[in-house]
Amino acid sequence: MIPAMPATASTAREASGAALRFGRVAVMGALAALILSAGVWGSWGTAQHVMFAKGREAGTMRVARCAGDVCTGPFTPASAGGRARARVELDRSVAVRTGTAYDVVLKPGTGEAVRSGPAGILLAWLPLGGALLLASVVVAGGMRLARAAWVLGLAGVGLLTAAFVAVQ
Repeated sequence: MIPAMPATASTAREASGAALRFGRVAVMGALAALILSAGVWGSWGTAQHVMFAKGREAGTMRVARCAGDVCTGPFTPASAGGRARARVELDRSVAVRTGTAYDVVLKPGTGEAVRSGPAGILLAWLPLGGALLLASVVVAGGMRLARAAWVLGLAGVGLLTAAFVAVQ
């Protein structure tokens, strides 16, 4: 019978190195998942109204005035059961210009408008686009998964670019 060989120093180093690599990948994977879920959470508050507009008041808002982070103007309904309003609010962004009419959906029970249509959907998902870019850096640097990082980064750039093109 051959006696069991004691663990050598190199075997112990290999085991601790593997444990550290696994820990790094697990922590960075959790961080990337947290970043992506925060992007979805940040986008969903607006995206749900744009993507599931059935039963909500839809129409056109003409921007009359912008002050601070909010633009206001009259709302003309396009959906059945909608009512005209003298003043609704739309979050101000670089894509909102005074005097321009935008297709919007009103959040239920409020006077808050959200842009609708393809441009509205893309604008609603902008936080996810930024999260995809940030997560790609974490995946590339922390997890050392270059292909997955490229996929995440290109998806983020594609989403941001599509939103930019849609609002022009």
